[in-house]
Amino acid sequence: MMSAPIYSVRTAPEMLADLYEAGTLGIIEHDGELEAFFEDRAAAARFGEPRPADQTDWVQHTYDAWPPLVAGEKFFVVAPWRTDPTPPGRLRLEINPGQQCGTGQHPCTRLCLEAMERIVKPGDTVLDVGAGSGILSVAAKLLGAGRVVACDIDSAVAESAALKPVPFFLGSVDAVKSGAFDVVVANIDERVIGELRPEFERVARRRILSGFQDEHGEWTCIVI
Repeated sequence: MMSAPIYSVRTAPEMLADLYEAGTLGIIEHDGELEAFFEDRAAAARFGEPRPADQTDWVQHTYDAWPPLVAGEKFFVVAPWRTDPTPPGRLRLEINPGQQCGTGQHPCTRLCLEAMERIVKPGDTVLDVGAGSGILSVAAKLLGAGRVVACDIDSAVAESAALKPVPFFLGSVDAVKSGAFDVVVANIDERVIGELRPEFERVARRRILSGFQDEHGEWTCIVI
């Protein structure tokens, strides 16, 4: 139990990295919304109206809130602290939920992983645009890609532990020469995908694009 006052605040999922950077004690996911806990009321107030929270071990709550999940036919996505055995025939994909965007929990991330299983072949070269946590870069390596390069316009992404074995550059797909990759994968948002689509087509023969919804409001992923 913690003796200091604890404050909770609810905010949007895209604030995940900012919450960890602000020193949150832990985070719980509630149906598309995040609840974060802070000892410092002022830090909590950056993200909304702080409320007193029960004196609970929120670090342990956070650990419990990120159970392993299976994605597609091949991946077993786990946080680094989990000791759950990898199911037979699956690839263990470890990602820290505190690192940028991309934990495997969002439908678009899972859709990208499923598409990559079908598209990425051993020896392929893969470009991960808007890499975030690096989950898709790590997935490409697990699938046997011969060379994986990641990029993002957020300089903090370079500190992601998952990306340490992967060449990374600060920038986007427009800095890449034509035909440099077999596959480009981008899980960003509809506006950016639309703006960059000619660039994706220029640099790779296959494109896996996600981060947006279809006409029915369902999260989707397209392969072209």
